[in-house]
Amino acid sequence: MTGTRAAVAGRTGSGQQGFTLVETLMAIIILSGGLLALSLAFAQGMVVMSTSHFHQVAKEKASEAIESVFASRDTRTIAWAQIRNVSNGGVFLDGPQPLLSAGPDGLVNTGDDGPAETEILAGPDRTLGTADDVVVALDGFTREVIISDLAPNLREIRVVVTYRVGFFTRTYQLTTYISSFA
Repeated sequence: MTGTRAAVAGRTGSGQQGFTLVETLMAIIILSGGLLALSLAFAQGMVVMSTSHFHQVAKEKASEAIESVFASRDTRTIAWAQIRNVSNGGVFLDGPQPLLSAGPDGLVNTGDDGPAETEILAGPDRTLGTADDVVVALDGFTREVIISDLAPNLREIRVVVTYRVGFFTRTYQLTTYISSFA
């Protein structure tokens, strides 16, 4: 048995010589690529999280515009013929408009709109409804109401809200249909 051990220990070509420098460098490059992709995914997640509040505001302002059109049709505040853009004989202004509060007619993006819309955020005490609340103007947003005739008693309403977050311009679009029948 001692002779066998001596023969194994004296062997120089056992096949287990370790990693070469090229193999180690290739492993480092592959791992670096994976880590870079992972860090980019985290960065993209942070961008999405930081813009989610603005996206929610855009969704709400688009829904508000649609709801005001339906309410005006249901209450007969304006006639069916007026539910169009100004260029087609209606009351809704053409093109993107700043976010203004609804005027006396209760509709947004019309000629009688009021002051710029604002949002109330919780102040330093993180409690909404206290004296330190912060009022923020929504002046970085625009809203466009586009109304298209599809049939004599059917129209498409498309509301496009655009806003800037940092260097990016984001757009939220909401499309629905309205008929002359309430």
